[in-house]
Amino acid sequence: MILNALELDFFRNYVHFQSDFDPRVNLIYGENAQGKTNLLEAIAYLSSAKSHRARYDREMIMLDIDGAFLKGTVDSRGRTFTLEAKLNRGKSRQLYSNGVRLKTAGELSGILTTVLFCPEDLYLIREGAAARRKFLDLAICQLRPRYAQALGEYNRLYEHKTRILRDWPENPSLLQTLDDFNLRMAQTGALVVHYRAHFVKRLQETAPPIHQDFSGGREKLSLRYETVSTVTDPLAPPRTILEEILAHQERHRQAELDAGRSAKTYGSQGQTRTAALSLKLAQREIFFQETEEYPVLLLDDVLSELDAKRQSFVLNHIQGGQIFITCCEEEKLEGLEQGRSFHIREGKLV
Repeated sequence: MILNALELDFFRNYVHFQSDFDPRVNLIYGENAQGKTNLLEAIAYLSSAKSHRARYDREMIMLDIDGAFLKGTVDSRGRTFTLEAKLNRGKSRQLYSNGVRLKTAGELSGILTTVLFCPEDLYLIREGAAARRKFLDLAICQLRPRYAQALGEYNRLYEHKTRILRDWPENPSLLQTLDDFNLRMAQTGALVVHYRAHFVKRLQETAPPIHQDFSGGREKLSLRYETVSTVTDPLAPPRTILEEILAHQERHRQAELDAGRSAKTYGSQGQTRTAALSLKLAQREIFFQETEEYPVLLLDDVLSELDAKRQSFVLNHIQGGQIFITCCEEEKLEGLEQGRSFHIREGKLV
């Protein structure tokens, strides 16, 4: 899977950007706050119509501009695809594949898959469950269109339910719809739990060996999936999970349990980054197992706060597939096959 070219108009700080890329390694360098991360964000957006740092599409449109445009040319599954995204203030985004408008973001699944590691991914370990759910959601949505549909519906239902609970004192009749929302949320939630549990199961098989190598055998990584307390087996069929979620709704139990002693509390900055990167590299291996193509790997400031041994491991472990890596200065990254270098300054390719 290769991103051959990218074109941007009025995306973040880019008035216009257009370039071809190397099928191996693309080194993007420049000072801080020049737009390096924005390029990786644009590539990731074309893979899932989601941003790792923007809640709304309008946040990615240049100030005082009505819309932004993204276009990528991708070799995938033995074919060439042209992916386009049109972002507009006050209107719904428009997504296209080879000129055909897509009805949902789920239709992007499997065309361009990406794995992004960025400084914010420290939150996978240090923050609460919401950060880890976001990691799972971004990964699974690229592989399973049904999951993307269920998750989107669940989020819409959740927003409606929140408004009902907020407004019912002034409008008591709203409570009449609450049972219907709870039932549909339980149905979509059962699918979400099922898919997440099976993805974590694959992470349990893939991430610990990577992490052990990464740390030189000094550290061990363990994972488990925890959801609502009434779900006894998250790997069970969705119908079984549905009944248990309905029981949870009745009992008003806490949504997720605390994990006890973990890297969240006791890990150093380097250790938490190692654990987070191990999860991302495991995600990359799972994508390869699924599609027989490596996803495009996006590494944003990945070497900071890693010691020399861990840096060496990263640069020697990510051979194969196309890689985009950002850093502050152009330099030869020892152990990483060299491709092309791109100097970014003030949202321009110089």
